[in-house]
Amino acid sequence: MTQPVPDDLAGERVDKIIAMMAGISRSAASRLLADGGVEAGGQPVTGNERLEAGVVVDYPEPTAREGLQPDPGVSFGVVYEDDSLAVVDKPAGVVVHPGAGRESGTLAGGILARWPEIEGVGDEDRWGIVHRLDRETSGLLLVAKVANVHAQLQAAMAARTISRRYFALVHGLMPMTTGIIDAPIGRDPSRATRMAVLAEGREARTHYTLSTAWGERASLLDVSLETGRTHQIRVHLASINHPVFDDRTYGKGGEKSGAGRLWLHAYRLDLSHPVTGEPLSIDSPLPPELTRSLRALGKPDYGSVRR
Repeated sequence: MTQPVPDDLAGERVDKIIAMMAGISRSAASRLLADGGVEAGGQPVTGNERLEAGVVVDYPEPTAREGLQPDPGVSFGVVYEDDSLAVVDKPAGVVVHPGAGRESGTLAGGILARWPEIEGVGDEDRWGIVHRLDRETSGLLLVAKVANVHAQLQAAMAARTISRRYFALVHGLMPMTTGIIDAPIGRDPSRATRMAVLAEGREARTHYTLSTAWGERASLLDVSLETGRTHQIRVHLASINHPVFDDRTYGKGGEKSGAGRLWLHAYRLDLSHPVTGEPLSIDSPLPPELTRSLRALGKPDYGSVRR
């Protein structure tokens, strides 16, 4: 389909423009962009671009789909639950929500199967889910059961009052025991599936503390996010030459961790309950494969082995 951008959509992101012109949801427009074949002014676009009025947009005709379906076959842990929200523990290898080439087997489908009442809460195809984790990252994820709580939790995320902490095993010895990586992140212009540190990217800040070190081989970091950009921890650590172990996208060759997966785990959430105001501190233990990989590194030179 070929259409020029109307005046009332001038300056909007291309995913919103396609959604409005085609009469489809924003997530459906994002899927079209992820599948490729969308052009603006004769040039490929990925979704972050903003277009001016009159620019001709070419995109495939959207195909009908059923929408998110409950998927009871997707397993995950439930660490906390009450009437208004839940915190789930996502296994590594599980995609959070449907996207290009992946319609089933997602955490979103598993969550909908467990709590059918969340349909209509939040965003289509990811009902109830407040934030996301990469497919190969394990750990804690917030789920809202009612619409007003979803809105409050997203506002708290935007206001940076929800603390998210991760353990990351990285190559090499960190030069400082604590640090902040402050570098903007945007879509890699050479590979649309990757992110990169770019001057024109969105602001991104990652805090880290050295927890354990094994000489020059490896460092275990306690990482917290001030912002929440796609692949932020992985991109930031790779940008300072300390990539996460077993990162097939941003990592480097050489020694593997032995865990058989990306060595990144979202282990803690701290927030104020949006209904009661009470503080919540929720933890997830390291999965067994990550614990085994730390023990296999032997006695550390700094700190102790995480249990």
